[in-house]
Amino acid sequence: MSNVDSVGQNTGASFGNFALSSATGVSLAATGNAVVSLPILSGGLTKGNSVVTSGSVIIRRITIQNPSANVSTGNITIYTSNDGNTSNAVTTSGGTLLTNMTATGTWQDLTIISPYLANAVSGYNTQALYVGVVANVAATVDIRVYGDVVSF
Repeated sequence: MSNVDSVGQNTGASFGNFALSSATGVSLAATGNAVVSLPILSGGLTKGNSVVTSGSVIIRRITIQNPSANVSTGNITIYTSNDGNTSNAVTTSGGTLLTNMTATGTWQDLTIISPYLANAVSGYNTQALYVGVVANVAATVDIRVYGDVVSF
């Protein structure tokens, strides 16, 4: 029997807006696709033989935070594939300019776009999200992806 006063006894399925993925010190110094991968549930999302038999998550929020310098001219996109295909964009496919992030201690949420506003991300299709840098800046940021676990 689990102990009700121990959060460690619970899993991501027990919480809303659980941290699904994160990366610290992501360099924005070079443009390109898949500058860094963000494994969903640390690579623990089940990949079955179909979408129905695979795990899935709902992406609710992606926060960029803790810039090492002014990154307000940086522009990034998050994808479900590593090829930069705009049909796999989770956030604005032309990139999001990080205008709020002018100094250490600032943060900015990225806008989630269709189809991920109403559809879960399936482990059958992807095990990670990928950061694409559209406009580079010589600095680093931390990235946190929050959402709900539909199934593991």
